[in-house]
Amino acid sequence: MKHKIAVIASALFMALTITACGASEPASAPSVAETDKAAVQEKLNKQDSNTDETKADDKQSDNSAVTTQAETEAPTDSDGKNILVAYFSRADENYNVGTIDKGNTQIVAEYIASEVDADSFHIETVTPYPADYDDCCDVAKKELADKARPELNGTVDNMEQYDIVFLGYPIWWGDMPMAVYTFMDSYDFSDKVVIPFNTHEGSGESGTYSAIGSYLPNAQVLDGMAIQGKTAQEFSSDTQQSVSDWLDGLGF
Repeated sequence: MKHKIAVIASALFMALTITACGASEPASAPSVAETDKAAVQEKLNKQDSNTDETKADDKQSDNSAVTTQAETEAPTDSDGKNILVAYFSRADENYNVGTIDKGNTQIVAEYIASEVDADSFHIETVTPYPADYDDCCDVAKKELADKARPELNGTVDNMEQYDIVFLGYPIWWGDMPMAVYTFMDSYDFSDKVVIPFNTHEGSGESGTYSAIGSYLPNAQVLDGMAIQGKTAQEFSSDTQQSVSDWLDGLGF
């Protein structure tokens, strides 16, 4: 009798485990190393120092000359910011979520940009990827095999002003999309803090955080946050809270 009960209990446990693995679950914020938090704080303190210096210069200017209303208008949103969220994200047909209007990674990127009041840059290729999932996979697989560097649309203005760069992407064939490598090749990341984040459907970050660290040896690359794409699509409020908790842990 005891043996029969044990067998039934074991079967129920396996059934519940299989069901849990097949469903998307709310994201949870990863733990943050103290060294990562210190790196972020150093750059944020630099921004605060630059802001104070700008205010002092403005005050001195006001005391020495009369300016017109046009000359004292507020700067554009990007003025004075030292944080950029750059991300590659693809909509259309995606694995496990069907056809979507907004890419999984873009959803997370927008949460981050809103939380830290950052500028955003969508990494897009000159030649769009196919809307069909299988066709896109074929193109991505060939690009990976060829170590291609697809041409990008647009550039980041004043990249030198950003001290902190969040870099987001989905996992394609166990790696970042090749367009992300093109982006990294396009700018000098020396002395910048780079914070990766990615979406996936079971592969986690697939070793890409350390790969970025090797690819950008003159940058300080921190551990990032990996979120299941289906979770980003289906648990928007929970995902946003998890992103917020992660950013709080980093000191934003």
